[in-house]
Amino acid sequence: MNRAIVMHRTGGADVLSWEEFEPGAPRSGEVRIDHEAVGLNFIDVYHRTGLYPLPGLPAVPGMEGAGVVVEVGDGVHDLGVGDRVAYAGLPVGAYTQSRCIPADRLVKVPDAIPLKDAAAMMLQGMTVRYLVKGCFQVGPDSTVLLHAAAGGVGSIMCQWLRSIGATVIGTVGSEQKAALARENGCTHTVLYHEMDFVEAVRNLTGGRGVDVVYDSVGRTTFDKSLQCLRPMGMMVAFGQSSGPIGPFDPARLAAGGSLFLTRPSLMHYTAAREDLLAHAADLFEMVGSGAVKIRVSREYPLKDAARAHQDLESGKTSGSLIMIP
Repeated sequence: MNRAIVMHRTGGADVLSWEEFEPGAPRSGEVRIDHEAVGLNFIDVYHRTGLYPLPGLPAVPGMEGAGVVVEVGDGVHDLGVGDRVAYAGLPVGAYTQSRCIPADRLVKVPDAIPLKDAAAMMLQGMTVRYLVKGCFQVGPDSTVLLHAAAGGVGSIMCQWLRSIGATVIGTVGSEQKAALARENGCTHTVLYHEMDFVEAVRNLTGGRGVDVVYDSVGRTTFDKSLQCLRPMGMMVAFGQSSGPIGPFDPARLAAGGSLFLTRPSLMHYTAAREDLLAHAADLFEMVGSGAVKIRVSREYPLKDAARAHQDLESGKTSGSLIMIP
């Protein structure tokens, strides 16, 4: 019998229940896959708490996984039984041993990439791709402020930006995380518990400010992040691990130097099939070339998803996390 993590209500990690779950046969346009690994991401926490509402309850959370196709529905012609596939994004439902999913949301995984790595990198890696090539075109002359530089997205992003030649100022919470960020290519690290990152950015940029800020922290960093930008710089607020950003007066953008602000989502950047394939292809190329190495820092049994969520929320983790069905 297939099993899954099921939510019957929103709330703390204790709402994640390990239960029997039957995904059924794939409908037209779908395939059924057996997961080898499932990705763990902060958006899963947002869904669990209700910050980002799910379509309905009960629900199986999770937006990222990798596995093998075991059954193909009508109308699917580009995937077959035995294909190695991965995905990141809607529809939710990854926290399960086996699931049905629309075939057009899947990408084939190159043979050289282990499925565990694929499960750890799809959401975070394609997020990095749209951040550095979609929201803002980062080049070798760009200077970037990256919060949570040792986290899942941060670890991939530091490596990606190093390959471009950009200067990266990364904020981290400990010297251990600072060492990890530097190993991944972060040019300068700032321990935000010990130093004001606005002052650090001013010192490191000679008072100019950075070209772009990538902020996944939200409430506690947003105001100061704006202060780190050069005139006409770009603020990319792509997460809110510390809580949602409060009401905001757009006039502050003008006062700060005609700044730009965007709140992007991977789901929009990869909504079209051709865009999904382009993001995945760029990610696979970066990983295949060795420019980006995927480091799975911790594996959890899927049945222990509650403990995995608690560790993620506590800030104890770094790098990419996966759960094994």
